[in-house]
Amino acid sequence: MRTALALLVLAAVALAGCASDAAAAPPPPPPCDQLCKDGIMLRGLREQMKLVFNLTLQGKPVGAHDVTVPCPLGGRARIFGTASSNPIQGATDVDLTYEIEGCTLLEREDDVEENYQLTVTGTITQKGTLAVQPTSSTALAITSESVTVTGTIYDPPEPYEVRGCKILLAQNGNLLTGFLCERQASVDL
Repeated sequence: MRTALALLVLAAVALAGCASDAAAAPPPPPPCDQLCKDGIMLRGLREQMKLVFNLTLQGKPVGAHDVTVPCPLGGRARIFGTASSNPIQGATDVDLTYEIEGCTLLEREDDVEENYQLTVTGTITQKGTLAVQPTSSTALAITSESVTVTGTIYDPPEPYEVRGCKILLAQNGNLLTGFLCERQASVDL
């Protein structure tokens, strides 16, 4: 009888332990609607542009440029146009065109909305001011008549694809807003 009672107590403790483990599991992430998906893609596109800029023009003299580089995870990118520096304001003024051919960018973070593996193809223009120091704010116009982006976004990963998509974006500080495939889209970078 005592053995049976001891087994029942152990079973109750074990079940309680399992229940508390299940209760401690984090809830699944909320669903990612179209605005969420497009925002993640915009973050990836902007990060791809930053990477291409840093691989080609960062630390180079001001003036006209035309540089082609392989992208680290495949593809290649050409950037051409002008960039000038204002060290007093801590800013770089740009009038650049990015020709991106199959460049892939991969990002994995704790925030589910900062996870993506995207491949970009298209010609994108960027005009305005890139902030280099906190004394200046980034102010850019980013446009493309046709960009294709494929891959996955979010965590757990979900497929994402836009083909031949027109973009018309403005970046003010860390906020990137505008139109993607004629849909409103935004992301706080």
